Amino acid sequence: MQANATGTESGEGPWGSALTQLRQWDPQWAETCLKFSTNPWTSGVLPRKLVELVCVALNVSPTNLNPEGARRHIRAALQAGASRDEILFVIKMAAVVGIHSCSVGAPILLEEAKAAGAKPAAKPAAPTPICDKARAMGAWSPAWDPFYELDPQWTDQYLTTGLFEHVGNVPFKPKEVELIDLSFNASYTHLYAPSVRRHIQLALKAGATMEEIMEVLKLCVVQGVEACNLGVPILAEELAKR
Repeated sequence: MQANATGTESGEGPWGSALTQLRQWDPQWAETCLKFSTNPWTSGVLPRKLVELVCVALNVSPTNLNPEGARRHIRAALQAGASRDEILFVIKMAAVVGIHSCSVGAPILLEEAKAAGAKPAAKPAAPTPICDKARAMGAWSPAWDPFYELDPQWTDQYLTTGLFEHVGNVPFKPKEVELIDLSFNASYTHLYAPSVRRHIQLALKAGATMEEIMEVLKLCVVQGVEACNLGVPILAEELAKR
């Protein structure tokens, strides 16, 4: 079988054209890295479509924002049978990951404000129907309590977009939603431990196996080869100029 433009025979995996150059410069390391980095595509633990969707999530995540990787894995997800709506759903999930700025910052704000004797300005009471619905559904996270206390109306606005993964028109099974959510939080550029634990708990509850969860964690590790996809071509260009 001929190797394709990514440098792998099957075309599956996290690699761009950098692998071809790496095989010339350091063939032993390249083959060793290739073996571990393409394992989630060959292990058969997760279907290829879900593997590619997790990789889409990792590359479009606000903590990565990798255009080349996003395009490569969106293309691969489409080839694996993913629909527009499925890929768009993953992108929308990525768009609300930034809430962890409040999950971390709001409790600290409350603690430091109390220590400084500061109090929030009075605000008129406003209904928060989505927050109420989240609590009724059992989808409310205690991590949201601090910023709900500080700005309940804004929190309700956030959940209007952020709660879509739990209500209506979800193109994935609950287990798949939790595995994709896990990838955002376990990414080495995010590492938000409270949500890693929460989504592992929810994934297990939704029927995910330990092996499936471990496969998502492996994909988070594999994302590291994007360092080669970025740096190797630049190094080759700069060497050529000299």
